This record gives sequence, structure tokens and C-alpha cells, in this order.
Amino acid sequence: MNESPFMILLYVGVAAYVGYMYWGDYQSNQTSGQTDPRGMPGATSASWGLYGIAVIGALLILAAETGGEIALGIASEQSEMVWYFVFAILGAGIVEEVIFRGYLVVDNKGRAALIGSCVGFSLIFAIIHGHFWSNEEGEAFAWTFTTKAFFTTGILLANSLWFYALRFGPWNKNRSLFPCMLAHAASNFGVFAVKLAQGFVV
Repeated sequence: MNESPFMILLYVGVAAYVGYMYWGDYQSNQTSGQTDPRGMPGATSASWGLYGIAVIGALLILAAETGGEIALGIASEQSEMVWYFVFAILGAGIVEEVIFRGYLVVDNKGRAALIGSCVGFSLIFAIIHGHFWSNEEGEAFAWTFTTKAFFTTGILLANSLWFYALRFGPWNKNRSLFPCMLAHAASNFGVFAVKLAQGFVV
């Protein structure tokens, strides 16, 4: 994502607007007692326990990522992040969840189609984060099939599968998207905290 303050502000604005729309649909669903089929997907309630499990699972994956990077000797290969980028990655917890766990899933076509779509879109989610290529400003495009690229992409895949499991598992009876958003935001903020502790935030 572009790290210019303007682009980050724009992205945060989009995330805030989408969050506002979701909250409006959630309140409407709560008031009427039924889900509006024209509303945003997953604008339903979830148990407090599920929120806790969502965050714990996301942080366990982050712990595995951090420990794995140290064990593989690739922790020093992290990219740097400007401090105000944290607002954009928190906003991603809303926007990316709406796109992937909200709309990019094959639902109501049977369990096999649901699971297959979750895995397939998780692969897309992991790959489009761009760890297999480099296109830095002023440099030529280059593939980066490194240990770091494969490991980080694998962690992104695990994260995505966790977020899909949170939404479509039997523990989320209303298929609420809110636990996914919280888990995603917690994971991204955790990444920021790790980078800050390791000196990669500028």
C-alpha cells in the first residue's frame, strides 16, 4: 500500500465509512430481529467469547510467525514501516474482511463449495500481498522467491483461513463478520508492535 499520508488518510476514510455502513445494518438487523438480505454480509451479532477466541487465534499465528522468522534467521529481512501506517493496517481489518470474508466466498452451494472457496480465496489473499515480487520505486520488477517470501505468504494464508473459520464455523451461528474484523485488526496491530520492538518502524 502507498505510504503517502494522503493515501493513508483516504484509505482510513474508506474503512471508517464501510464500518459506519456495517454498524447501521447491524443496528437495523437488531431492531427488526431479522437479517436484511439487501444489507452488508455478516452485519450480525456474535458472542463475546467468539471475539476473545478470534483475537487469541490471531495472536497465536503472529507468535508463530515471529518465532518462525527468528528460527529461520529471516527476522532482519522485514520491511520498514512509517509509524502512521498503523492507521491504514487497522483500517485493513475492516476493508479486507468485507471484500474477502464478506463477498468473496461461495455460500449456499453446499459445504464442499464453501470450504473450497475459502481455501481458494485465501490463496489469492496471501499471494496478492506481494511478497513474491519487488517493484520498488526506481527499481526494475523482480521476482523474490525467497524463504522470507514463502514463509510470510504461508502465514498470510493461515491468517485468511482463520478469518474464514471464524465467520463460517459452527461457533458463529449468525455468521457475523465482526469477529473477523477484530481478529484481522489485532493481527495487523500485533505486526506493527513487533516491528516497533525490532526497530522496523520509522
